Amino acid sequence: MLPDALRRLITHLALVVAALAQPGCYYAHLAAGQLEMSRSKVPISQLIARADTEATLRVQLGYASRAREFAVTGLGLPDNGSYRSYADLGRPYATWNLFAAPEFSVRARHWCFPIAGCVSYRGYFDEQRANRVAARLASRGNDVYVGPSLAYSTLGHLQDPVLNTMLHYGDAELAALIFHELAHQAAYIPGDADFNEAFATVVEFEGARRWLTQLGRDDELATFVDLRRWQQEIAALMIASRERLAALYARAAPAPELRAGKAAEFAQLRESLAAAGMAPAGELNNARLAAVATYERCVPALTELLAAHDNDLPSYYAAIRSLTHDAAARSKLCPRP
Repeated sequence: MLPDALRRLITHLALVVAALAQPGCYYAHLAAGQLEMSRSKVPISQLIARADTEATLRVQLGYASRAREFAVTGLGLPDNGSYRSYADLGRPYATWNLFAAPEFSVRARHWCFPIAGCVSYRGYFDEQRANRVAARLASRGNDVYVGPSLAYSTLGHLQDPVLNTMLHYGDAELAALIFHELAHQAAYIPGDADFNEAFATVVEFEGARRWLTQLGRDDELATFVDLRRWQQEIAALMIASRERLAALYARAAPAPELRAGKAAEFAQLRESLAAAGMAPAGELNNARLAAVATYERCVPALTELLAAHDNDLPSYYAAIRSLTHDAAARSKLCPRP
């Protein structure tokens, strides 16, 4: 559980924000969601020791606890209170992330926050609220996409828990999610979501590879690697489509011509994805491509950077942190379309 002083601080923050805000204020929503999560937390060690803890949950939490220790000893990730507690949110996803982009632009709309800086999405603890905001943005001519997220992070400012939403996709995915979120605590560059998410994705994959190797789970590792390669193939198709759309939108062409070219590109992308084994549900649009690009666009470059540091993760973290105030160097590593 949270220390009483910190619990009181969070409660006070939620009440103050709610009092000052207009109804539906985004910050009040975030404060209420964080408070709900904090109230639900129980130390994993206590849950494992309790006789009334369901057997499957006890096994999963034991695995999460061991992966958390490996994050420190094997990956050099932060040793703190994050992911040493558990919270059941009673829903299938932690948050729903909203992406929006203009009709004729591949650049996602950005929202700015005091700690995270400017990011290309807004997270909501409630799917209906996310969809309502998406509908408003769409009515103003934006492409929109709302995608669910299994994990949630305060970047180490609070002691984030393992969530029930993280437990339903297998052991490898659970460990990978823990490594991904802790990577954000090892290095985070305010205002550069693409760089941050790609960095965490690289650490997630390398961490899971080392973890499964240590456990001797060769078959599970092979499955994990194969799935990751397929995901990268899908992402590459979508990022290539985004680059072609960027070139299309850069033309000084009438809106009907741009609209027709956009429709043709997305029709071709849908066919390419189907041929690669993915039948995307819902609309393909600029915002959905921006969501994929946020997590995947810079992964190849940052994977090469890890190799340049001889796969030494602490050295890699330091290299990423050194780029915090060097936007030109980050852009050289991963140019924007």
